[in-house]
Amino acid sequence: MSTDSRHYPERPLLAVSVVLWRDGKVLLARRARPPAQAIWSFPGGLVEIGETLEMAAAREIREETGLEVDILGQIDRAEVVRRDEDGRVERHYVILVFAGRYLSGMERAGDDADAVGWYTPNEAERLEMTPDTARIVRRGEA
Repeated sequence: MSTDSRHYPERPLLAVSVVLWRDGKVLLARRARPPAQAIWSFPGGLVEIGETLEMAAAREIREETGLEVDILGQIDRAEVVRRDEDGRVERHYVILVFAGRYLSGMERAGDDADAVGWYTPNEAERLEMTPDTARIVRRGEA
């Protein structure tokens, strides 16, 4: 068994992500590491002890993309449960999805992302996204 507390966790892990629209395009990040390596999603990650959800959302988007944003409020939720071949829960994340408003900065890949970019909904449809990311992008600007 892995010593990584995200791998075979004792309980679901709390995470946040941020949906950021600008000029009709949504910001997406391609994950640099397993378990979602090479998959596109909204920038985000785990909430750290002592952080509010909004603080975590702003920190995560800054770390992954270099952008400063205002966190406007929660707009959705996602849940990722992955089981191994024996049916044991290998990963379990509860993700609160926030809307953000761009303030400043130039996007760049950092932290857990190996690429970031702005995409129209039609362009995003051609990317391999998580199911919840695809669902939220199809819903349109939040």
